[in-house]
Amino acid sequence: MRALVVEDDPRIAADLDRALSAAGFRVELVSDGETAWFRGGTETYDLIVLDLGLPKLDGLTVLKRWRSEGCDSPVLILTARGAWTERVEGIDAGADDYLPKPFRMEELIARARALVRRAGGRGAAQQQVGRLSVDLNRMSVAVEGVPVAVTALEFRLLAYLALHQDRVVPPSELLEHLYGDDDAREANALEAIITRLRRKTGPGIIGTRRGFGYHLEGTA
Repeated sequence: MRALVVEDDPRIAADLDRALSAAGFRVELVSDGETAWFRGGTETYDLIVLDLGLPKLDGLTVLKRWRSEGCDSPVLILTARGAWTERVEGIDAGADDYLPKPFRMEELIARARALVRRAGGRGAAQQQVGRLSVDLNRMSVAVEGVPVAVTALEFRLLAYLALHQDRVVPPSELLEHLYGDDDAREANALEAIITRLRRKTGPGIIGTRRGFGYHLEGTA
């Protein structure tokens, strides 16, 4: 799952990076409104965490521009301003959730996971797809109830397929959400991960539709 964090306070940004990475997100950090507007408008994210008090362009203006340009990524607003009128303004501008500072990181992670699930049309943290079970909160995987040890990257891939289990996911989309802007965005890297996961989970879990992409068996 790919997350864009827009926060100009280096300490808070670092804390968010650590917490979201530990929760299974591939985090990209941005510290000003203009860069955030460009990144959110040209890239696809599973979640955007947006501070309102930003240099160059304030968070509400960025959010309004995203929504007017068709960006539909879930947006969780962070702000030191907690007045209810400002919360209403943020929701009206297109925010999906709102968290005033200071906040508990555990609450932010819970809200972030809920937004990602809702965006994918999946309300439950535990996704059961055929014989495969993916627990988005515990970051665990099991096949017919037997736990499967996976790396963080492998979990992100299975979680993304589970959240989009009603369709075939193209390789380019999987690579984008696994690696973001890293240089490792190569087709052979994705094939290597798929091969490892098939060894770990056994046959009949990850399917391939040649020329289109990957899906979880029995769903697409």
